[in-house]
This record gives sequence, structure tokens and C-alpha cells, in this order.
Amino acid sequence: MILIRRIYTLYVFLVFCIGFLLVFPLLLIFIWVPGLKKFGRKINRIWAKTFFVLIFMRVELEGKKNIEKDKNYVFVANHFSYLDIAMMGLVPGDVVFIGKSSIRKIPLFGYYFRKLHIAVNRTSPRSRGEVLVRAKKSIDQGSSLVIFPEGGITTTNPPQMNRFKDGAFSLAIDKQIPIIPVTLSFNHLILPDDGRFLFNLRTAKMVFHKPILTEGKTSKDVASLRETCFEIIQQQLWEDNTVLSPDNQSLNTL
Repeated sequence: MILIRRIYTLYVFLVFCIGFLLVFPLLLIFIWVPGLKKFGRKINRIWAKTFFVLIFMRVELEGKKNIEKDKNYVFVANHFSYLDIAMMGLVPGDVVFIGKSSIRKIPLFGYYFRKLHIAVNRTSPRSRGEVLVRAKKSIDQGSSLVIFPEGGITTTNPPQMNRFKDGAFSLAIDKQIPIIPVTLSFNHLILPDDGRFLFNLRTAKMVFHKPILTEGKTSKDVASLRETCFEIIQQQLWEDNTVLSPDNQSLNTL
């Protein structure tokens, strides 16, 4: 079983690396030519869809009808696995990710990320301030944002999340745009953050919950908005991981 998982993990790694190298020259064009970054992020979405097809992983998407075309949102999701980033690439529309500054150190990928998305050093007040300015500019230009409000992979007991930070909710209130909570139900089982970096092949699930409106809300509402989003995602995690579907129980799993 472990040998099969290692072979599959190597295959996934090769698919990711080769796929990225193939699209990287095209990404460079969209990065370097003014006004085309949005198309670079579209390539990002196409690449994400292709990636999951090539690694034979079915992703159940629920609640896509909750996302209106050509409307901006702040998408907030639980973060238990490195697979989360690739899966959030399936979010419809033009989406800018806000991620950790350490991503910038990854060769080629780091360059792509900092040019098309936003990297933040959470220990630096200056970096957080710059990120806020760039995030607001992205929203003004018609983009949505993807934020992992736990601040990284921080929990040691998934599917129990750690408490959310305020940034995503303050930003949504400031720009008066809706928040869509997103539950990534099984990524901690597919690629556990246990130091072994071994994939399990099984069906994944991604739930887009109903938008939470922020019109008329102020900074006084940040805490209640944060807790509402937390409870929505956590409840879905408990439901999906307590009573697994027959398909997931039968494992579709290596």
C-alpha cells in the first residue's frame, strides 16, 4: 500500500511540475504585457482543472450556483493540506490569492505567484499594510480574493480548524463585498500534513456556501462575521467527516 502511494505521489509531483513548466512561458507573456494579468489567472484555472483530471482525482463541487458571474467576493476556506491551494484554483471567475511570503522562494512558481497574486509576510506590519492596499486594488479592478483565514496550515487535529484571523472579514466589510465560505472536506485525508507527503487517491469535495452579505456592516461586525464563517465551514467539516458517503467509505483510495 505504501509503495503504491509513493508511486502515485511521484506521478502527481511529475504532473504538477511538467504541467507548470509547459504553461510557464505563456504565463510570462501575460505577466510582462501590461493589462493581461487577468488572462494569466485564467490559465491558472485551466491548469488546475487539467491537473485534477490528469491525476485521476474526481472533485465534487457543491454550491457553484451561489457564485454570480462578474461579481466579486472574498472566498475564505479551511486550510489543512498543501492540496488546498491547487483546489482553490477551481474557484470560478478572476481570483487573486493571498498567500504566505515563503511561496516567493519556490523557483519559477514563486515568481509567477508574486506577479499574479499577493504574498504576505504576516510578521511584518509593513507587508500586511502593502497587502491590504494591493487587495483593495484587486477588488476595485473586478477580481475576487481567496484567503485562508487560519493563517496557514496551523491545526494539528483536522477536521477541527484553528480560529480565524480578522483580515479577510475586515477587508470584505471595508469594500462592502460578500464573503463566500468554502469547505474543503477531505484534503486532509488525501494529502495529510504529516511530514510524509504521500497522496491518497480518493474523491475530493469542495462546498461553496451561500454568500454572506456585508452591506451596511462596520468594523464592529468583524468578530460576528468571522465566527459565522467559522461555524459554517466547521459544521460542514463535521458532517462530511462524521458520516462519509458510500463512495468515500469504499475508498476510492490507494
